[in-house]
Amino acid sequence: MADFITRMLDNAREVLRDGTSRPVEREWVPEVPVALEFNGLSYAVMMATPTDLEDFVRGFALTEGLAADIGEIDSIAIAETDLGVIARAQLSGLGIEQLSERVRMRVAESSCGLCGVENLEIVAKPLPAVARHDAASEKAVFAAASAMRERQTLNRQTGAAHGAGFADLEGNVIEVREDVGRHNAVDKLIGALAANGTDIAEGIVISTARCSYEIVEKVVKAGGTRLVTVSLPTTMAVDRARAAGLSLVCLARDDSFLQIC
Repeated sequence: MADFITRMLDNAREVLRDGTSRPVEREWVPEVPVALEFNGLSYAVMMATPTDLEDFVRGFALTEGLAADIGEIDSIAIAETDLGVIARAQLSGLGIEQLSERVRMRVAESSCGLCGVENLEIVAKPLPAVARHDAASEKAVFAAASAMRERQTLNRQTGAAHGAGFADLEGNVIEVREDVGRHNAVDKLIGALAANGTDIAEGIVISTARCSYEIVEKVVKAGGTRLVTVSLPTTMAVDRARAAGLSLVCLARDDSFLQIC
C-alpha cells in the first residue's frame, strides 16, 4: 500500500487576506475505494484510507454483525488494483444464504440511503445493553483526549484524518487508528482491539469526530462501555447511548467536557 500513503500536493497556492499568494507543498490524505468481499460475495465498497486494512475488515465484520467474534473471521487477503483495493475474508458464522440476504439488504439501503418501513425498523431496533461499569474519571477523560492529539500521526501530517483511540481507565492511550472516514477509523480500532484480545469494555473509546448515531452503534455493538468524542452528538446518538447505558462524554477539550450520560 506504499503508493497510497500520503502524497505531496503540488501546484497549490496559499492565498492570503492581503491579496498576496505563495506556492505551497503539503502532504494530503489518501482516499481510495475499498471493496469488501466476504465468502466470495461483494458486500460493500467503502471510501477509506488504505492503512490497517486487516483491522478495518475485522472491525467492519464485527460491527455489521457478520461475525459474532474474532474467531469467525478467517484468512483476510488484501489486493491492490489500479482502481483501488479489494479486501477479502472468510466468515465461518453466517451461512451463504444469510450472507446473501444481508448483501441484498445492504444494496437496497445504499441506493438511496435508508428507505422503507423495513429499514426504518432495522434502525429503530434497540441496541444491546452495555456491561455494568463506572463512568470514566475526569482525570482519565482529560488525559485521553490530550494524548490523542499527539498520537494522530496521519492527521498531523495532513490535517485531514479522523482518529479513533482506546485508553485504559487511567487515560493512557494504548491503541490508535486513523482514516479519512470517521466510521472507518472506529472500525479499524475495533478490529485492532479484537485481534489483540483487548477487552473494549475495560477502557475508553475516543473519537475525534462528530458523535453521530453510527459511532455510538459501533462502539456498543463491539461491547464498549465508554465513549469520548471531541465534538457534539446528534439527538439520535444521545438517545441511543442513553437507552443502551453507554457512558457518553462529548466536546472534550483541554479545560472542559460535556458529560451526556
